[in-house]
Amino acid sequence: MSEASRPFEAPELIEVMDTAVRYTRFLVDALVDWGRGAGRILDYGAGNGRFCAALTQRGFDAVAVEPDAALREQIRSRGVPVSRSLEALGNEGFGGAYAINVLEHVEDDVGLLAALRERLVPGGRLFLYVPAFPLLYSANDVRVGHVRRYRRRGLCGVVHAAGFRITRVLHVDSLGFAAGLWYRHFGDPEGGLDVAAVRLYDRAVFPLSRALDVLTRGVIGKNLLCEALRS
Repeated sequence: MSEASRPFEAPELIEVMDTAVRYTRFLVDALVDWGRGAGRILDYGAGNGRFCAALTQRGFDAVAVEPDAALREQIRSRGVPVSRSLEALGNEGFGGAYAINVLEHVEDDVGLLAALRERLVPGGRLFLYVPAFPLLYSANDVRVGHVRRYRRRGLCGVVHAAGFRITRVLHVDSLGFAAGLWYRHFGDPEGGLDVAAVRLYDRAVFPLSRALDVLTRGVIGKNLLCEALRS
């Protein structure tokens, strides 16, 4: 099945993550800081449009690419222009492109980043957010179709190989490492997420985890955040 027509493996889990309001706010704020002054921005693998819609509401000129047809309809309903693939965008160039929890789904991650690079103007910006540490690979990763989780060095190698110059890379959600390790051994063997547990973590643990990230970001965290420039 081609990328342009492949449905997302577990769309119901996207709705579960919609309840993680602090997690979403953190990523939206990070995107706002990263994208300010960049011009038109591309959200690749936009899911249900949670992030590109938030950016649009904050005055950004954002467009989306989403291979899943049902998710594209949700994005349209949020008022964001969306295409099924990069090719469907024509020759349009962008000042920035981001992919949140997308790169880990793609077999040829270097190829995807190189394709995004070709869509960026000279000096264009890249923002990536991916799951970290193969040690944490769990039934949930299988459920949502993750090909891999990344080590910091591996992610940097992929980004460099695609023709980018990294300006920042850091671990995020230090306490999430322990939570991910617990889930791997004791979580739902079918890879599901409990809505109540997600809300509790988001409300009580994630803010503390972000505070601890100041001390631990160079060493540990459930995710990796990377910013880079087209070189």
